[in-house]
Amino acid sequence: MSDTKDKGNTGGRKPLTVSRGSSGTVKQSFSHGRSKQVIVQTKKRRVVGPGGSGQGGGKQPPASSSGASSGGKQQSKLAEAAKKLGITEEELVARQKVLLQRREAEQQREAEKKRQEAARERLLSEQERKVQEDKEREEAEARRKAEEEERKAKEEAEAKKKKDGPPRDDRGAKPAPGAAPEPDMPIPEPAQSRGGGKKSRKGRQNDRDFDDSAAGGKGGGNKRRKGKLTIASALGDDGDRQRSLASVRRARERERERRQSGGEEREKVSREVTLPESITLQDLAQRMNERVADVVKYMMRQGEMMRANDIVDADTAELITEEFGHTVKRVSEADVEIGLEGDEDDPKDMKPRAPIVTVMGHVDHGKTSLLDAMRSTDIVAGEAGGITQHIGAYQVQLPSDDKITFLDTPGHAAFSSMRARGANVTDIVILVVAADDGVMPQTIEAIKHAKAADVPIIVAVNKCDKPDANPDNVLTELLQHDIQVEAMGGDVQAIKVSATERTGLEELTEAIVLQAELLELKANPNREADGIVVESQLDKGRGPVATVLVNRGTLQRGEIVVAGKQWGKVRALINERGQQLKDAGPAVPVEILGLDGAPEPGDMFNVVDTEARAREITEYRNRAERQKTGVASARASLESLMNSMKDDATVSELPLVVKGDVQGSVEAITQAVEGISTDEVRANVLYGAAGGISESDILLAKSSNAPVFAFNVRANKQARELAEKEGVEIRYYSVIYNLIDDVKDTLSGMLAPEKRETFIGYADILEVFNITKVGKVAGCKVSEGTVKRGCGVRLLRDDVVIHEGKLKTLKRFKDEVAEVTSGMECGMAFEKYEDIREGDKIECFEVEMIDRKLD
Repeated sequence: MSDTKDKGNTGGRKPLTVSRGSSGTVKQSFSHGRSKQVIVQTKKRRVVGPGGSGQGGGKQPPASSSGASSGGKQQSKLAEAAKKLGITEEELVARQKVLLQRREAEQQREAEKKRQEAARERLLSEQERKVQEDKEREEAEARRKAEEEERKAKEEAEAKKKKDGPPRDDRGAKPAPGAAPEPDMPIPEPAQSRGGGKKSRKGRQNDRDFDDSAAGGKGGGNKRRKGKLTIASALGDDGDRQRSLASVRRARERERERRQSGGEEREKVSREVTLPESITLQDLAQRMNERVADVVKYMMRQGEMMRANDIVDADTAELITEEFGHTVKRVSEADVEIGLEGDEDDPKDMKPRAPIVTVMGHVDHGKTSLLDAMRSTDIVAGEAGGITQHIGAYQVQLPSDDKITFLDTPGHAAFSSMRARGANVTDIVILVVAADDGVMPQTIEAIKHAKAADVPIIVAVNKCDKPDANPDNVLTELLQHDIQVEAMGGDVQAIKVSATERTGLEELTEAIVLQAELLELKANPNREADGIVVESQLDKGRGPVATVLVNRGTLQRGEIVVAGKQWGKVRALINERGQQLKDAGPAVPVEILGLDGAPEPGDMFNVVDTEARAREITEYRNRAERQKTGVASARASLESLMNSMKDDATVSELPLVVKGDVQGSVEAITQAVEGISTDEVRANVLYGAAGGISESDILLAKSSNAPVFAFNVRANKQARELAEKEGVEIRYYSVIYNLIDDVKDTLSGMLAPEKRETFIGYADILEVFNITKVGKVAGCKVSEGTVKRGCGVRLLRDDVVIHEGKLKTLKRFKDEVAEVTSGMECGMAFEKYEDIREGDKIECFEVEMIDRKLD
């Protein structure tokens, strides 16, 4: 850039030059803290404004010039400069102001940078001073210890010399007079340290290592920092980088520990590690008091890429524990149930208890009616359809003050598991057989359950008041099933009763009492109670309710109970009459409230001491159930993978959501609907539980395209509205065989119809014609039966079927006809087949589709 020529100067333009004396050195800063030194030459700044000069190297105006002329010249120069730049004078002035402000800001930043560098240098010098003080303090301590050790060594040497006399050299010669005696222990070699004083060779070597690492010199302390971008390296002052105070303290602490331990590793402590059936690596490391990283590294060396939260089995954990030098104590998770049942009862503490009697028999043979007659109540009126659909537990007190506990089981075929459960907890089985029906399928099943449970049987022949009753025939039929009554020389008592006429009831109770005396039933009431869950349900107002039968001990209100996978504190004890009880002794059926869920019928219940014990037991049982279910499903899927792939194409499935009043009803419905499934169609209960229908049940049914079967329960308002909105069907039932019949009808509708083939006639091919745009047409004569258009045909050649298809064309002369009878000639053409010859025979048939039903 060159300045303009002055108006008063007649010379030509010349380039600007600066003198050498105006050059200087400036530190230039870049991004990321980089900088470099540059040489800058400056020139005199051209002043634009009043009193300024328009030319950098021109002459100054005379001092006598007026202010007006000077201002006019300056104004003209501004205008000329703005014109050259193509901007206005105001813009030029604004730019000059911005340049001035920018220069001032740069000067301020340079000054701030110098202040920061000075502060940083002061901080580094302070850190160096602290490190130096720590080093001097440590050196002084080391010198003190070395002097102390030297003094002790001299004292021990002098004491030994006084004790042993003057020492001799290796040749046995005495030392020269005036020679210094050699001590037995080596005296640390003194060394001149930085601060003066003596130091041992070992301490000097440690200090040398420490100085190298602390100073970041050739010891390699800074090698690991090479290539890393830090604040110090960005500012260019990382050459004097020092270790942090925390790092120095850690190094000093490690050195102190090493000196105190004499440079030897601590002796490894062997521990007894208790191992469950499965454990995580982190928990195992904690029990061994080892680092988790060491355990993970060991597994990696064994080829197992595992993390701290991965689970290993007991065998693998035992190998790891022994590898780390510890002993193993194996335990099982099932140990939490040890001692749950308590100790065996002392015969001296046993007292007589009431017998538990189960009433079993075929459906509608009068079991509940007979029990009502003995209880003088009317329970049948409350049973839907007059049949019992869940186990009822009652206790009857006889006029003789004897008590009998009755269990009433269902007689329908769907409740087989309930009858088996009732037979397993009973002392005596009353087999009710109707005198007019005789032995029926469920009667035979009840006999098998009683024999499997090894309990005595008392036969009650009911409905003896009917005109067509034949009790003797019933007793004869029982002989076929190994039931020999006393009248026929056996040991089974048989009583003829009538529930409606209330006859024979006293004889029946006397037979029960007599059989109970022979059994000598006793129990210890003075111990913690245990027993069995007979039935369970979810009551809307009371929550989970479990009907239990106490086997031993006395169940009291307020005790903590574990029932299967559920636990809780007994809030109330209610008998079959709705009365509140404070306790329940052996053979007493009661309803307990306070459990956290409805247990499964048939589960054992026990009283425990603390809530923690109850929670531990239930968590273990739930975990074991999940593992069992998961392993079973995984094994089944692996073993039957190909079968399931094959079945998916042929098996039609009906998904169901079942809700019942009690858990036993849900179990019976699930078993019944799965029992009527076949290889082609099957019913799959996706979810079954006791309690009313909720919104979650509707959502599950919607996602699975399944109807909801409600047995003696109803849906709440929200669930009904959601079902209407989502189009989910809810079916309500109060009798179980109505539900099963509906499922059976639905599955029958899902069956593929049966194809039934009907032969209609034969035709012989007399001649074959080749017709344009039609193909080959067989000229035939119907030899037997009838040929119909569109029927199925088989082409026979030498009595061998070579083609099976459908008849496309059937003509008489030139007309298309529907059928041709025997003895008439016709023209026939097949669909997509033309390999026909003279002498071939055509077999005609019809296929009829017939609907099928489940048996």
